[in-house]
Amino acid sequence: TDIKGDEPFLNDASQTTIHVKSLGHVLHLFVNGQLEGSAFGNSGNPQISKDISITLKRGTNNIDLLSLTVGLQNYGAFFDKTGAGITGPVELEGLKNGSTVDLSSQRWTYQIGLKGESLGLDTGGSSLWVSGSPKGQPLTWYKVTNFDAPSGDGPLAIDFTGMAKGEAWVNGQGIGRYWPGYNAPSSGCSDCSYKGTYSSSKCLKNCGKPSQKLYHVPRSWLKPSGNVLVLLEEIGGDPTKISFATQELESLCSHVSQSHPLPIDAWSQNKKSKSKSEPRVSLECPHPNQVISSIKFASFGTPQGKCGSFSHGECRSTNALSVLKKACVGSTRCSVAVTTSKFGDPCKNVLVKSLAVEASCA
Repeated sequence: TDIKGDEPFLNDASQTTIHVKSLGHVLHLFVNGQLEGSAFGNSGNPQISKDISITLKRGTNNIDLLSLTVGLQNYGAFFDKTGAGITGPVELEGLKNGSTVDLSSQRWTYQIGLKGESLGLDTGGSSLWVSGSPKGQPLTWYKVTNFDAPSGDGPLAIDFTGMAKGEAWVNGQGIGRYWPGYNAPSSGCSDCSYKGTYSSSKCLKNCGKPSQKLYHVPRSWLKPSGNVLVLLEEIGGDPTKISFATQELESLCSHVSQSHPLPIDAWSQNKKSKSKSEPRVSLECPHPNQVISSIKFASFGTPQGKCGSFSHGECRSTNALSVLKKACVGSTRCSVAVTTSKFGDPCKNVLVKSLAVEASCA
């Protein structure tokens, strides 16, 4: 866009407002290479209609719009008609006199992807890297080199606390996009049951928090030492706050009711044998050299709670713990049918009972 300085949509010869419309989900506006503003949709309305104040210089000005899509709807009626990206108009608007210039029909160039990807920055091997670690700077590539793999063989994740939104690669392997800077609405969460009709707002958890901040990294992607982590931060963050999180399995848990469907591997067997099968609780240690060493909790009837905090209900069998110990302790894996013939019927007035188990491996 060429500017003389006397255009009616300018204030003080350089100030104006640009108006952009997009179907979502994220929009970044650059003027002459500088980030001037960003806009985000939300889960209820991904569309964006944004006014951003900008400063233009005399002569040629370059306006760049970076549009990002964070997943597309893949179910529901007419989901194929849901769009994304910039639809326009893109207009320069005068603050005082209300005059506008529609830039939508001007010649725009279109580019897919990021220049950093084509330059190989995501692999960490480019010669374009420079030293320094600026904080809070939008659209910045970061590289962490020569870090050692955390000890142990448990599940491993990267904690992106301190970062806002971007994408990450470990030794050239993409682990996905992160967005801990966007929090879910603070209301709508409650303890509930998933029984009944499904809806997307049912049994919401972690209101007011990011939907995710831990991102799994397969240990097979890591070397003992000399690993490289590359980040593209879109909004601005502090990479010094990133850390690794390891999870060592302390307990095996299962909670299965008599109304649960059978395991998939039992479907074909049940069809061939024409015998009635029952839901089962199955436990297996994560490592081949481990065995189930103890049963911390077992209750058949109406147990409550979740893994690590199970408790007995008013209805409970007296032999659940002994049955599980006999079937599981000393074995790498075990499977126990959830039936009254196995545990007895502690309360005939409860039609559907369940079995909750917590075990440990060693």
